[in-house]
Amino acid sequence: MSTKMNQEVESNVPVMTSQAFAVLGGGKIAYVKQVRSEDVHSLYPQAPELEPGMRLFALHAADGTPILVTDSREAAVANALTHELETVSVH
Repeated sequence: MSTKMNQEVESNVPVMTSQAFAVLGGGKIAYVKQVRSEDVHSLYPQAPELEPGMRLFALHAADGTPILVTDSREAAVANALTHELETVSVH
């Protein structure tokens, strides 16, 4: 595919605004994302420094608001269910 064709295809891709993402899921969807302990403090400045090399799971509201970071995916999903949120995974 030529560069011109790539540009044309890409220009037809719909773009969601920040406001559209903020209302996506209507407060009923959250996502679980795997994170490394080395990255937690930079992603969530209020979080304490953690021992490097740990695999953790972050739960976020659909608009990206962090809810919690935990050491198991199951704990993140359980917390979401407690708050009546449907979870999706992000890779």
